[in-house]
Amino acid sequence: MATAVRLLRRSLRGGEAAPRFLSASQNLVRLVANNTRSVDVGQPTPRSHPELLAEGEITPGITSDEYIFRRKKLLEVLPEKSLAIIASAEQQMMTDVVPYSFRQNGDYLYITGCAQPGGVAVLSEETGLCMFMPDTSKEDVVWQGQTAGVEAAENFFKADKAFPLSEMQKILPEMIERSKVVYHNVKTLSPSYKNLDSFRRASLNNKVKDIAYYTDELRWIKSKSEIGLMRESASIVSQSLLQTMLLSRTHREESQLAAKIEYECKMRGAQRMAFHPVVGGGANGSVIHYSRNDGRVKAGELLLMDVGCEYHGYLSDLTRTWPPCGRFSPAQVKMLIKGFQELGILEKGKSIQYNYLNPTAIGHSLGMDIHDSVKLSKDKPLEPGVIITIEPGVYIPPVPILKENAPDRYRGIGIRIEDEVLITESGHEVLTASVPKEISHITTLMNMGSNSMMDAHELRAACS
Repeated sequence: MATAVRLLRRSLRGGEAAPRFLSASQNLVRLVANNTRSVDVGQPTPRSHPELLAEGEITPGITSDEYIFRRKKLLEVLPEKSLAIIASAEQQMMTDVVPYSFRQNGDYLYITGCAQPGGVAVLSEETGLCMFMPDTSKEDVVWQGQTAGVEAAENFFKADKAFPLSEMQKILPEMIERSKVVYHNVKTLSPSYKNLDSFRRASLNNKVKDIAYYTDELRWIKSKSEIGLMRESASIVSQSLLQTMLLSRTHREESQLAAKIEYECKMRGAQRMAFHPVVGGGANGSVIHYSRNDGRVKAGELLLMDVGCEYHGYLSDLTRTWPPCGRFSPAQVKMLIKGFQELGILEKGKSIQYNYLNPTAIGHSLGMDIHDSVKLSKDKPLEPGVIITIEPGVYIPPVPILKENAPDRYRGIGIRIEDEVLITESGHEVLTASVPKEISHITTLMNMGSNSMMDAHELRAACS
């Protein structure tokens, strides 16, 4: 742009020669301006958000080459002459005119990099990636903003072919007829292809199958770039939980602490929470997926927070349980350091009773979904590049629900300790290790800075 302006100035100083060059110089200025103008494809690009994406990346941290490699690997594992149909997630509505914040389906995002609703990706050895993009009107753009279309599918998402979604009924049936097996994402089954006669016939002839096993297998081991994104997601939620733990010393409303963790995560770069935060004070902590967050933590009670955030498509998951007053009670300490049989919570010789105290699994795979790669066997051996959670817990409700036998002093207590663990070539790495979980470390953290007159007064007031 600066070069074009300098050329224009020189031509204007040329006196009689100026008119000859004026038109050409103006055209050059327009050309350079058009080339440097950011094209809106409905999501961040290296040109529109250079602070987020490097050149060649489709989503932050993930290059177009990596997306192309993923598609190649998927075609390699699918049977010969297979057709893969992966639709995007649909926009969910809160009311008739108010949408929920959109989150893309993991498989569609993993294959295309497109974070927008309404599209359908079709993949085969014969055609490569064919993207059917939503038809948008001028009114749609006025109300919802610019979205990716056919041009963006080819130029930005690197599709081999792209068409408006309205043309799918003319193009997809022939592709289905030529294939031996049609694999599709059952979670995002879309009427745009579900109602095609060719898809119905293929389904009746048992040619339609769920693609989830194959995509889950691909997503099981994370690439170097994926690990980098998940490491950052874990760091964000860890730092945010530390700040929330400190706030809990003087602010005991579950709703306030839920707001605090979300604020801290987003201020550190997270796009959204990975799930609705679990903020359970006292007996509420014994409800595994407690979500009301409308109580108040009483003096002497434990607070359990299960939280996670999303960082450019990749999730974190972390749980800690602590006493906001800064002191564990004798009963709480015993539950953390002694055996349950010794405490009378479990009967000797009846360890199966522990299933009543913790009906959850010990952990799960983590990635683009909180429970990632769920189609794979739970006995699948861990490999370098896999990320899992490990989350031992015990949940004793105030009154028995699942035959939990426990002395009264342990009732109404829920404890969960959850970390993210990356499997490495030499062993493992705990990605959330910066958040304390030992009794002494938590006690030190919760009493930091409490020596001042003001802090001591606030803590006494909060604990009363």
